[in-house]
Amino acid sequence: MSCTCSSTYDIDQAAIGYGQALDRTTRRIVLCAGTGCLSAGALKVRDALVRQIADAGLPIVVELKAEDEARGIQVGLSGCQGFCQQGPLVTVLPENLLYCKVTEADVPEIVATTLVGGKPVDRLLYRDNGGQACRGPAEIPFYSQQSRIVLAQCGVIDPESLEAYCHAGGYRQARRAWRDLGDKELCDLIAASGLRGRGGGGFPTGRKWEACRIQQSAVKYIICNADEGDPGAFMNRSVMEGNPHSVLEGMMIAAKAIGATAGWVYLRAEYPLAVKRVKRAVADAEAAGLLGDDVFGTGRGFRITVMEGAGAFVCGEETALIASIEGHRGMPKPKPPFPAEKGLWNKPTVINNVETLAMVPLILDMGVEAFRARGTKGSPGTKTFALTGHVANTGLIEVPFGCTLRQIVFDIGGGVVMDGKVCGEEAFKAVQIGGPSGGCLTREHLDLKLDYDSLRGVGAMVGSGGMVVMNTKTCMVDVARFFMTFTTAESCGKCVPCREGTRQMLAMLDEVVGGRADEGTLARLADVAQTVQIASLCGLGKTAPSPVLSTMRLFKDEYLAHVVAKRCPTRTCKALSPPEIDAEICKGCGLCIKACPVGAISGERKQAHRIDYAKCISCGACITSCKFKAVA
Repeated sequence: MSCTCSSTYDIDQAAIGYGQALDRTTRRIVLCAGTGCLSAGALKVRDALVRQIADAGLPIVVELKAEDEARGIQVGLSGCQGFCQQGPLVTVLPENLLYCKVTEADVPEIVATTLVGGKPVDRLLYRDNGGQACRGPAEIPFYSQQSRIVLAQCGVIDPESLEAYCHAGGYRQARRAWRDLGDKELCDLIAASGLRGRGGGGFPTGRKWEACRIQQSAVKYIICNADEGDPGAFMNRSVMEGNPHSVLEGMMIAAKAIGATAGWVYLRAEYPLAVKRVKRAVADAEAAGLLGDDVFGTGRGFRITVMEGAGAFVCGEETALIASIEGHRGMPKPKPPFPAEKGLWNKPTVINNVETLAMVPLILDMGVEAFRARGTKGSPGTKTFALTGHVANTGLIEVPFGCTLRQIVFDIGGGVVMDGKVCGEEAFKAVQIGGPSGGCLTREHLDLKLDYDSLRGVGAMVGSGGMVVMNTKTCMVDVARFFMTFTTAESCGKCVPCREGTRQMLAMLDEVVGGRADEGTLARLADVAQTVQIASLCGLGKTAPSPVLSTMRLFKDEYLAHVVAKRCPTRTCKALSPPEIDAEICKGCGLCIKACPVGAISGERKQAHRIDYAKCISCGACITSCKFKAVA
């Protein structure tokens, strides 16, 4: 749908009308409808709530609209609320009760106890490490330790309602930018805020905009890079699913600043819910005349097109992304010229990622000083991270730059998980930050203040925001091999250093975990990694060796154990993890001696047996034969 006339949509009236509709509700029940909670059955919980509330004879409002006079309990959906470990999540307002891991079977009790009886269902409340029940987000460390700005509305508003976004203050700053602020004024404002690109490199956003603004061209483009592809990363996806209009508003402001006439959202097709909600947001904004030929009555037009990418990791790189939009194979080009000079169809183009664009209207709203009050001098503001791995509270978080790893893992994350238990610092081994382009942080970095510059100083990077926590039972060689497997498969193959170098690194890592390597292999691995880092054409190749170089530097002893002692210290690598007999469990029955085909096990009857590793072929016969599970 397109609009060729001036907007007749009054965002202020829409906000007032929606607010009045909210005031008519007696209670609100908000279900997290992010991808994680949806996959865990959130829609079934929603449907059960609607049925049970109706059966209880309570008035109900399923879809909240400004023009409706309906009163009652409103049951609605939000985007990702972040606390993925505890989903499906159900919030009851105005009590602000947060129920965790809710199933259809829990719904009758919620209706009877809370909606009718006015009391919380204690068993569905989150309990902290001390066993204390927490009624709502303000009492839950996962939420209370964060500083949620970009994510503030993601778990609150209906992501498919333009009115809901307007009620939250949406499109006011876009209107201000188009009507009241000049292009250079906007670029200077963003430059003064210190906003840096949240997609990985951390390049100053204001400088990028200004470089495009000064180009003499009647046609310019703004592109939202929504091609988030790091393993374990879901920050951009969650913003698009939970507050898509914030991204569109950021694009509109950027378009005014640089003089763009059209915008593109390049979104990977692997995110069907994000695709659906972003397309719905664009259609609604066009229908309202917020996008079209006459934006906010200025006589200038701006439109946005959503393009689904096929999921190639390399298309996260600017020039490869541009090639894909143009209909070519997604392969990077040498720079300069930079996209700000010659980008999409050789026209000046600015490319910002989802989180960067969603930050823009917030900066205009709160002001430069308020934004810079968060974070550090060189890295102002906040950053979203996808916290995953061996941590008690996995999910989507947002913290100010300058926050320490200790605060994220132990305060927000709730501690390290090992053997099914929540443990302290002694169980923490490392965090892989920045995905396959990043590096490792270890126990010695727990108190490092995280920002662009400090992480670069220790051989890591913020990246897009993936953060994988690993306990002491994790093999760091195997971790490096995992990321190298990913980058090898995702290399576009255009330049030899990346195409062949990543394959060689993966082959050598296979030798290390397979017990076929020696110290010379490690020397060659480091040499190839450094060559790929220096000689590759684009950012994918230049950062592909980072996990390998990082783990080799920080966990040298673990690599040496693999190639010299031929042992995997964590017993992760099967070829280097021969069976062991637990002397405390072994009964000395002799069954493993009989089962061993090479006579590698010895010992007296009724005494703990032993394995001669010089003979052992790791066939597993002793493990299978032991009735007491003493061999593992």
